[in-house]
Amino acid sequence: MADQPIGVFDSGYGGLTVMRAVLDQLPHESVAYFGDTARAPYGPRPIAQTRELALECLDRLVDHGVKALVIACNTASAAVLHDARERYDVPVIEVIRPAVRRAASATRNGRIGVISTVGTHQSGAYLDAFAAAPHLDVVSTPCPRFVEFVERGITGGSELVAVAHTYLDPLREQGVDTLVLGCTHYPLLAAVITYVMGDGITLVSSAEETAKDVYRVLADADLLRPDGLPPPDHGFTTTGDPDEFRRLAARFLGVGSRLGPVFTAPLHLGVEGPE
Repeated sequence: MADQPIGVFDSGYGGLTVMRAVLDQLPHESVAYFGDTARAPYGPRPIAQTRELALECLDRLVDHGVKALVIACNTASAAVLHDARERYDVPVIEVIRPAVRRAASATRNGRIGVISTVGTHQSGAYLDAFAAAPHLDVVSTPCPRFVEFVERGITGGSELVAVAHTYLDPLREQGVDTLVLGCTHYPLLAAVITYVMGDGITLVSSAEETAKDVYRVLADADLLRPDGLPPPDHGFTTTGDPDEFRRLAARFLGVGSRLGPVFTAPLHLGVEGPE
């Protein structure tokens, strides 16, 4: 069991930042990544449909044989976590609560901002998770265009800076000292976010905090891959265009042309991408 891969699921590409964090912190582990890119984004979908799509993909990872599941999608984490933990016999880790715990311990003045996609913002998942700490002042702000910039390969420039000011200036004016990057695309924009918010801001990456949770869960369950085994292999599966996946995955993972094979998975539900 300990030699099986960690399964990482996302509706698209952002979960690759979680995979990258997992590989940084657990370099001896194998990872199987599944991206439902043909039906992304999940954010605009009804929550029941998001649950259906996510469980189909998670079923495939479990059938592949994984020792743990990482739901590396904020929208899917909000929609399916409870179902997944009841449905599967392997540990299930998500991206919301690890970031919330870190932000709550990092803030100095009790004012925390959360930036995310519209779907995650509307779900209220982060505000619900922070409800256990009512002494904190938490503000959630959707930043929908950030994903567009990342997937176009734009991480700087005047247009992005202007958009970042529009989203982030209200948070800075409210005295936020800790900012949760509540979308797995956003770590690639950490430089521009820090530039706009100022050097005093503490950024909390859901990707980095989730990777720490993966290590803790595997260690507690005695599932860390044993030393002495050959170097790990990583697998990638997409429901969309494998060439497009390869192009974006190489950017997210920072591996250039060394990504390896990308497999495609046919869709079973007949649910097309959102209009």
